[in-house]
Amino acid sequence: MSNQSRMQNLGINPPTVQQKPKELTIHNHTRIDNYYWLNEQENPEVLAYLNAENAYLEQVMAPVKPLQEQLFQEMKGRIKEQDESVPVKDGEYFYYVKYIEGGEYPIYCRKKGSLEATEEVLLDGNEMGKGKKYFNIGGYEITDDDSIIAYGVDTVSRRNYTVRFKNLITGEIYKDQIKNTEGGSYAWAADNKTFFYILRDPKTLLGYQVWRHTLGTDTKNDVLVYEEKDNQYYMGLYKMKSKKYIAIVSDHNGIASEYQLLDANNPTRACQTFLPRERGHEYAIEHFEDKFYVRTNLNHALNFKLMEVSEDKTADLTSWKTVIEHRPEVYLESMEVFKNHLVIQEIFQGLSQIRIINQQTKEEHFLNFGEPTYDANIGLNPSFNTSVLRFSYTSLTTPNSTFDYDMETRVKELKKQQTVLGGFDKENYVSERVFVTARDGANVPVSIVYRKDTKLDGTAPLLQYAYGSYGMSTEAAFGSSRLSLLNRGFVYAIAHIRGGQEMGREWYENGKMFKKINTFYDFIDCSEFLIANKYCSPEKLFALGGSAGGLLMGAIINLRPDLYRGVVASVPFVDVVTTMLDDTIPLTTGEYEEWGNPNNKDSYEYMLSYSPYDNVEAKEYPNLLVTTGLHDSQVQYFEPAKWVAKLRSTKTDNNLLLMHINMAAGHGGASGRFATLREVAMEYAFLIDLAGIVE
Repeated sequence: MSNQSRMQNLGINPPTVQQKPKELTIHNHTRIDNYYWLNEQENPEVLAYLNAENAYLEQVMAPVKPLQEQLFQEMKGRIKEQDESVPVKDGEYFYYVKYIEGGEYPIYCRKKGSLEATEEVLLDGNEMGKGKKYFNIGGYEITDDDSIIAYGVDTVSRRNYTVRFKNLITGEIYKDQIKNTEGGSYAWAADNKTFFYILRDPKTLLGYQVWRHTLGTDTKNDVLVYEEKDNQYYMGLYKMKSKKYIAIVSDHNGIASEYQLLDANNPTRACQTFLPRERGHEYAIEHFEDKFYVRTNLNHALNFKLMEVSEDKTADLTSWKTVIEHRPEVYLESMEVFKNHLVIQEIFQGLSQIRIINQQTKEEHFLNFGEPTYDANIGLNPSFNTSVLRFSYTSLTTPNSTFDYDMETRVKELKKQQTVLGGFDKENYVSERVFVTARDGANVPVSIVYRKDTKLDGTAPLLQYAYGSYGMSTEAAFGSSRLSLLNRGFVYAIAHIRGGQEMGREWYENGKMFKKINTFYDFIDCSEFLIANKYCSPEKLFALGGSAGGLLMGAIINLRPDLYRGVVASVPFVDVVTTMLDDTIPLTTGEYEEWGNPNNKDSYEYMLSYSPYDNVEAKEYPNLLVTTGLHDSQVQYFEPAKWVAKLRSTKTDNNLLLMHINMAAGHGGASGRFATLREVAMEYAFLIDLAGIVE
């Protein structure tokens, strides 16, 4: 394979954009930002520049358009267009989601009593999204008497959902409309007419207030129930499995959490605090009968422990009793409570484990998954009174699978495995899990997959992916689109770097704030390991990351631009200092404990040392494809736009620098299952061409 790209040396001039220097001064230090003005979204000059970047990308990628279309058809061809999820029984109904042939959006359905009953369509995403450039249903909640559904809809991609109500008996859509809500954070009281929701601040897009609405009344009469005064906290709202309580969650990631409880049977009563927040104490709760189970890091339980407390003594810590002790080597991730069983999801040595505990005998056992790297998760289990656990399983070679597991007989039943069309055979692929010793001695897990006929002699191209922030673990899950790379000889590697939580809470703590540099070094050290062990060559190593993983991409190409042939940075968070200094930008204040608060001099200097935008230099950079969305609410479009403009005016090479701006989408990209594939096909065509693979 040659490394000559069909897209290079076409003699097409890239767009230019005017420099308008702006001085940004703090802590007696001044930065000059020549492209600050690109944040003026309504400015015709800005829109013209973004459209020019899209036009340039189209021109440069014209030679690989046939490949891009081929990839799209391949990926679409692996999807069973007419498909549905495994039904979940909740009360009298079985609930499921289905897709129809040619349909972009999900259809939410249910059947009463049995799977042979008549199908009821709750929400038809294809009908609701017809004619819209962007469409997303942001969750739904149904009343306890199963008669009314509340659902959120976003048609802009700013994650501001408008709640509507539908009578499932008559089909009537109520006149009530509630705008600017947090999608999916809804709850009904037991009276089937009182509805709770989270309102978002229109500027910061942070959920900050819980309101009570009575169905059929004017929203002007809604009642404020709770307000989160500290804008560093994120809010959630849900009805607990027991249906006795509605929980309001305030969470400051990695710092503290607090729950307010509403009595679902007395919805006009004031909310009660479960346990007042205290810096350093994080907890999560689940109600069962007359007590609460509490997942907590109380008393320095870094990886969390499980405790229980009577529901009338929640604020009395002396009444909390330990159920599972803290274990330094095991991260307690989540729990599911049943009448006779307690199910714990844990992480041990970077792998998910599901632990079953008999509530009566205290006997316990673990599920066995039998692959070197995989992802297993507790599924939807709305019923207490059952011995059957629903869980999901996937690996780099095993499509997404849904199982029912009888916790008494220990018999596992596969209910459904994702259908992958186009001749897929998992036996054609091999997965591995290796540990890379980072420069400071940390052992970083790397999950790897490739076709079994791919030679590991240093000649194969390799795509390395990572995220590494917010304590979010990147799991070794199956992806049918990825087969288009593997079948062309690519190796795919996931680096489980610090900043995630794959190796426990300490793994996260050592990849944030003043230890953020570990995230970038881990990725680079994994890259060098993969080259040294002949998974690829330096000429064929590629990197991919999105959002905070896009920050990772920006950092690694500043630190080691020589190491990568090409990089895809999706919705990248690259202007770290400027964004974190602007508390009017959505999500900024809530993330001071992740990145630091640059209003403090020590944080400012540390963040400035790695911020991709601030560290662009006059040197050679690898080929780069950057993607963003004009309406992105998480990483504003102007961050990648400024970054690309600065790179183009500063770098010294002739490598590709392309940017795709979805003018109708936000952080998640295009809506619809097939529209999304077109963006993936574009990224893959970019990589395959640079790898010199000619078809």
